[in-house]
Amino acid sequence: MTRDFGRAVELLRAGELVAFPTETVYGLGADATNPAAVARIFAAKGRPADHPLIVHLAGHDAVDRWAEEVPAVAWELMEAFWPGPLTLILKKQAWVPSTVTGGQDTVGLRVPGHPVALELLRRFAADGGPGGIAAPSANRFGHISPTTAAHVGEELGDRVALILDGGPCTVGIESTIVDCSRGGPVILRPGHISAAHVEVVSGVQPRLVAGGAPRVSGALEAHYAPQTPLRMVVGERLIDFLEAECNQGARCAVIGHSQPPQAGKQQLWRHLSADPVAYAHDLYAALRDMDNAGVALIVVEAPPDRPEWTAVTDRLRRAAAGSGNA
Repeated sequence: MTRDFGRAVELLRAGELVAFPTETVYGLGADATNPAAVARIFAAKGRPADHPLIVHLAGHDAVDRWAEEVPAVAWELMEAFWPGPLTLILKKQAWVPSTVTGGQDTVGLRVPGHPVALELLRRFAADGGPGGIAAPSANRFGHISPTTAAHVGEELGDRVALILDGGPCTVGIESTIVDCSRGGPVILRPGHISAAHVEVVSGVQPRLVAGGAPRVSGALEAHYAPQTPLRMVVGERLIDFLEAECNQGARCAVIGHSQPPQAGKQQLWRHLSADPVAYAHDLYAALRDMDNAGVALIVVEAPPDRPEWTAVTDRLRRAAAGSGNA
């Protein structure tokens, strides 16, 4: 693990994979203009070939190189939220490799809000080329996304040529994905930037659409998942559920935003913040720790049914659907 930007750029230009931090999660990067390099991402992750990637850019000025149509609402969102945890889906330029787009006529673009990522992207674009780095999360497909450089090493080992260490990610869950390719805006994946944030900037209340077209990263029903089975249980049922599991001899790991009651102390507890932003920041690290704890079941106290918890609930629902698959 290093901060050797020069070596990272050399490897990317040679078609190798470089993991790097963003404010959301660590990404597994390849030269987005090089189909053979992009194919290495899919091989390293075990990712389906029709699952599109997000192209990371150094700044707004590169957007027109990648997108054929950029509506006014997309520019408004860029100005408000870039660099930051927002991905925009736009109609792609004809030259953009289909390996990046999953064979679709759209491309996902974002400018990450992390100084290490931005420095890498600036240096990679310094030769005057398009400069995009295609980068899904730096983990095996469907597993818990990495929020530290150590997580990347645990997940991918020697499948990645270099890991740039930028410390823990500040947001902790993947970017909000907003489709601007069909009018919109339409939220295809919730994240730190909420529907309310998008509405304030665009003047339009965005719809939240799960699945359908265009396909986007992280939208499969099962994703972000631990190997240990995971269940979400509402708070008022949590203790009864844990007691029933304990009576059957099962040791559970519990992640909750309420204080652990005395009755549940025989289980392994992780208390996360009742603030959704702080909870999201700690979520993946907590899931990863509990997955390594040798328990039979991870039990998560269901988040409150409020708009500010939408992104966290989305990740937990998909984690539950994919959990337990060794």
